Amino acid sequence: MRRIHRITLSIVAAVLLLAVPALADAKGQRHLGQRQLLPGMRGHDVIELQLALRFVGYRTDADGQFGPHTTQMVRLFRRNAALDTSARVNKRMVKALKRATRGGPGDIRRLGMRRLRYGMVGNDVTILQRLLTTVGHRITADGAFGSRTLKAVREFEGETNRKIDGIVTSRDAGALGRAGLALRSSQQSTPSTPAPVAAATTPAPPADPPAVATVPGSQAQLVNGLAVAPADAPQAVKDVIAAGNRIATKPYIYGGGHQSFDSAGYDCSGSLSYALHGGGLLDVPKSSYDFYDWGDAGPGQWITVYANDGHAYMIVAGLRFDTTSRRANGNRWTTEMRSPAGYDVRHPTGL
Repeated sequence: MRRIHRITLSIVAAVLLLAVPALADAKGQRHLGQRQLLPGMRGHDVIELQLALRFVGYRTDADGQFGPHTTQMVRLFRRNAALDTSARVNKRMVKALKRATRGGPGDIRRLGMRRLRYGMVGNDVTILQRLLTTVGHRITADGAFGSRTLKAVREFEGETNRKIDGIVTSRDAGALGRAGLALRSSQQSTPSTPAPVAAATTPAPPADPPAVATVPGSQAQLVNGLAVAPADAPQAVKDVIAAGNRIATKPYIYGGGHQSFDSAGYDCSGSLSYALHGGGLLDVPKSSYDFYDWGDAGPGQWITVYANDGHAYMIVAGLRFDTTSRRANGNRWTTEMRSPAGYDVRHPTGL
């Protein structure tokens, strides 16, 4: 409660300080915008600068000293606000800082101008949510950074090997924008025949690779890069393996396999969705966190799915099916296992 109280006071102080920068108190203290600030300077206006930076997501101490960390945050903000990368706090930067704090009607904050985290609201949050939707996350673009948006951000961070902290920096925003462009380009470059909306999630799958005979017993094997199903496995498991073979070497595309099972490339949960759909175990694509309540809890006899906010993979008849394996050897199938620490463990009912 005390922490919330301190944060609230900081926010109120930052808004008031930016709203009335021209006022000076009885002691003649300078306020933000009355002089150009440079590294090494001190004063009340430096405190106002630091409070304003904190308000828009740039963590720095409000100690009134324009030190190395404040310098770093100023440079970062200037870059995000499309200014030069100097450490000058001039009138242009103060004006940009005001725009970054200003919400409500007419909010024009663009994505990347401030660091976004859980609890924030604004036009830039709406832009973030629309981009996340473009790459396959089913969230509402309501401008409020809530729990669903946080999960989607954390999943994106995990998929793209970024620090999983739920904070959207300008670099995260740029990576997300590029992922959306790549996905749209891949969809536009792949000719398709118009189909009824009802059939959009279940198009004809890619052609099967050359058929490989089953192997005896209950353990799948890798032969020439393809997973060979064990003879003792149920037909659904054999079908999952066959579907996994069809996309085993397909490109990794963030968001791929979410808007449709038919895609030029697949991300981690898109890959699992495609393979499980091939076995008749899934009707619509799922994101990583959607697997939390899928099937039954715990490991399965034939198929076990591991999921957290940032990644998902599965073990099928003893082989791992995982996009991180593709980054290592060009194939989603591998015999190497990985630690399940930090993952929810689920399995399809009966398997």
